[in-house]
Amino acid sequence: MAFARSTKDTIDHLNSFLRGELSAVESYQLALDHLSPSSPARTSLETCMQSHSARVDTITDMIRRLGGEPADGAGAWGAFTKAVEGTASALGDKAAIAALEQGEDHGLNDYVSDVNKLDADARELVVSTLLPQQEETHRTMSTLKKNLR
Repeated sequence: MAFARSTKDTIDHLNSFLRGELSAVESYQLALDHLSPSSPARTSLETCMQSHSARVDTITDMIRRLGGEPADGAGAWGAFTKAVEGTASALGDKAAIAALEQGEDHGLNDYVSDVNKLDADARELVVSTLLPQQEETHRTMSTLKKNLR
């Protein structure tokens, strides 16, 4: 039996997704800043960053439509961003790609595990838009990681 979700709970979960997406944008930007300009991974990383940035806008709009206040930073997700930065600087492209793929794994798991905690409209947004986009960026990073071995 499905239960109606409260607007506050939905906004809280959407803000969690938003913080993850903000962290992803920051992580990709940091990785790109440290990536060799001639790296074959650059285009894939830019495409994934743009996808996450579009999701930030989509989630922000939904939170506002529900009367909520969108998160303005990555919050606890910032630690992951710092890990990507350190990995990219110290260990190079392959390690940075592996860290980004790990972040994609986490984002995918968040959407899948929390989708049923949302109200019907937000759930539809996740299922029809956000989750397919997350699956695509996850697939891109997984493929890139395998190809860089």
